[in-house]
Amino acid sequence: MFMLRNVTKYLFGDTSKESIVEIPQGQLYLVRPLSPKGYSELIFKDAAATIRRTGQEYQYQLVVQRAYEEGEEELLAEENGEDGDAEALSADKDEKTFLLDQGLHFRSEIREGGEAVFAWRDLSGDPGDLYEFVCDRSVQPSEVGTFEMVAIKCQYERKFRKPQEAATEKDLQQFNFTDQTIPSASAVSSPVTKAIDSPPRKPKAIEHSITKQTQKDTSSRAIKSRASDKEVAPTEAPPSASIPQAMEILSKERAELHLFDFPSGSFMLQDPSVTATVSEIGKWQYWLQITGSEREWLGQAVVADLNPVFNFEYLSFIFNHYTPDGSAYSWLLRFKDQETEERFQEGLMRALWEQLNEIKWTKSTDDDRQYVLDAFQDLTMEDAENAAKDGDEEEEEVDETDDLSQRSEQYDSDESADDVVTKPDDGNTNSQLAVGYKHDRSFVVRGSKIGVFKHTPNNNLEFSTNISKVETPGGKLFSPKKVMLHSEDTDMILQNEDNPNSLYRMDLEYGKVVDEWKVHDDIQVKSFAPEKKFSQMTGEQTFLGLSHNALYRIDPRLSGNKMVESDLKQYTTKNAFSAAATTEKGYIAVASDKGDIRMFDKLGLRAKSQLPAIGDPIIGMDVSADGRWVLATCRTFLLLIDVLQTEGKNEGKLGFEKGFGKDSKPQPKRLTLQPSHVAQFHHETKAALSFTPARFNTGVDDKETSIITATGPFIVTWNMKKVLAGRKDPYTIKRYEEEVKADDFKYGTDKNVIVALPNEVNMVAKQTFKRPTRESIAATPRASGRFGSSKLRKSEVVNSPY
Repeated sequence: MFMLRNVTKYLFGDTSKESIVEIPQGQLYLVRPLSPKGYSELIFKDAAATIRRTGQEYQYQLVVQRAYEEGEEELLAEENGEDGDAEALSADKDEKTFLLDQGLHFRSEIREGGEAVFAWRDLSGDPGDLYEFVCDRSVQPSEVGTFEMVAIKCQYERKFRKPQEAATEKDLQQFNFTDQTIPSASAVSSPVTKAIDSPPRKPKAIEHSITKQTQKDTSSRAIKSRASDKEVAPTEAPPSASIPQAMEILSKERAELHLFDFPSGSFMLQDPSVTATVSEIGKWQYWLQITGSEREWLGQAVVADLNPVFNFEYLSFIFNHYTPDGSAYSWLLRFKDQETEERFQEGLMRALWEQLNEIKWTKSTDDDRQYVLDAFQDLTMEDAENAAKDGDEEEEEVDETDDLSQRSEQYDSDESADDVVTKPDDGNTNSQLAVGYKHDRSFVVRGSKIGVFKHTPNNNLEFSTNISKVETPGGKLFSPKKVMLHSEDTDMILQNEDNPNSLYRMDLEYGKVVDEWKVHDDIQVKSFAPEKKFSQMTGEQTFLGLSHNALYRIDPRLSGNKMVESDLKQYTTKNAFSAAATTEKGYIAVASDKGDIRMFDKLGLRAKSQLPAIGDPIIGMDVSADGRWVLATCRTFLLLIDVLQTEGKNEGKLGFEKGFGKDSKPQPKRLTLQPSHVAQFHHETKAALSFTPARFNTGVDDKETSIITATGPFIVTWNMKKVLAGRKDPYTIKRYEEEVKADDFKYGTDKNVIVALPNEVNMVAKQTFKRPTRESIAATPRASGRFGSSKLRKSEVVNSPY
């Protein structure tokens, strides 16, 4: 039995948070059953409901806040004018606040079909008027129960002026108003929620300890209702794999087991009591087994593809499970209390870390272990309060077919079937993208060719030219492995995989390689990065080079080898360096295949700070211009790290400038897709999660507000403010027909994204990105017409189509 009292005790205990509990998505109505003013009114089409602390003891507020899409708030401000009166009224227009008092008669109801509704009196309205918050379908019954229990305890504290821990079941029962029915909001007022033909079920008296059978019955009704409409059976658990012999038990705990159901989009209870065991089964091999009283539910190796997420607010652990036939499932374990979940987390993370690093968990320091544990649970970062004050700048989602202003030049409405090639016949596909900072150009690598695209004033891409042959000064054709714009975007530095000790300079005005730069006889070039973040906008000639165990400066003006020997920092151990990035001041972040990150204030010296490995290899790095945020890309997740020190003798200093104290390593924020979304991605594409190197939006005078990456046919963008505030819906997606090969923001904005598909290059508005839902994940993009296809006019196929 899952005890809501335990959850609310944990929620109330964290007094550092203004917000106690949140329902992230829903709609707010004002319903007037007895009023001639009209039956109901839709107040907020998209909103979040939160219970917050106030500045007074024992006083709490129910706050319903309108959710803006990116750019929508600014657009409305322009429409309404920027005068002080409009600004003063905006708070009331965007937020409704209610003091949590017994007089509200706050209650909830879960209707036929699984729709959850909260209702409370409109104390300033006519008799019978009430507000209704209709929860989004993604909100789980357990979240509804938790939210209502918190509201009840807040009312208790206000009435009795005592901490909620002192309340008995009898004390709380007086705040139970579930015997009062909740009328349905008008279907006419709601563009999303359909009217329910059958009358709402008679609400039952609230139970402060909700059994899982009740939750199962509620969820089952939702499944049956939706399944009957679409004739789709609920997702069934696959057979369990055979159990290997355990050498050592790392963790063994009791929990409830839930399985994500694809048709309904919710987790369904499978077993109210299972044993979850993490064990060592071989050298650096570990196993997760979940056993019920009547069957073995599942068993699988502990690997990175588990995509583990721990949520202590709901005492849950969500993970992915892949079967031998390639199917993906998303499972949820719910524990009875925080202590149980912490013990399980310790065992699982030890197994995952040892499997990835092949080093015993006990050999790492306590500080490093805590750093790893922090990365795998939901955290609200230190900057959340400031982010919340800034407000959400969100864009209104729009249908891509309405986005007539943005397209790639190759799409024409008057093209005939004979004038189109749908699949190039050169055997190559687009592989890399370089976005210009100084000039509005984007460059796309395709085999041994490079396509050049102009950014037009109305945010289109216009095909400019095609560099048909990338070859060495000696005339040998090659396909660049990595490219970087250089010297005010007039040059491009190219890497030839067949010549790892050299780099090449292409003069973009002439469209040919004019120089080969031998870096060193013995030290190879694994990767390279600009001297400073915006160096490509200047005439700066030097840049950074990276080998598997060395960091150095490259100066093309030197005679002979181009490495600056005095700026070489080489390690004797195999550090397996993999990627680097620089700040506006030239601070350097270097990542490795081991997963650790080093931070330098200058070349040639020891790193000022080193952050321990989470486990997975890091394949991409980016850093905010001011050096505060470090962004690392692993295959199945991103890592966002605030390296500004907020306490101790180095307070106010970055990790690039001063080393972190022994017990003051930053708390990493692990950005990943919800396991249920990962399972749906896999269900649709049959491909495992594999992110492209993530990047911030960037510009000399712009703050980083968004993060972009891609996996398979999906582009994913995170909203920084939502991430920092710990929101449950921080990312949006856009699906294409084909795999996204490369992606980046247009320079100077986060509103437009440049995308390279295998045979197509686009600039798209971020407004066309959608929240991840069953519909947006499963939606197949339109494959014909001028916006969604990968067709090209024959006139644009020079030596290589794009």
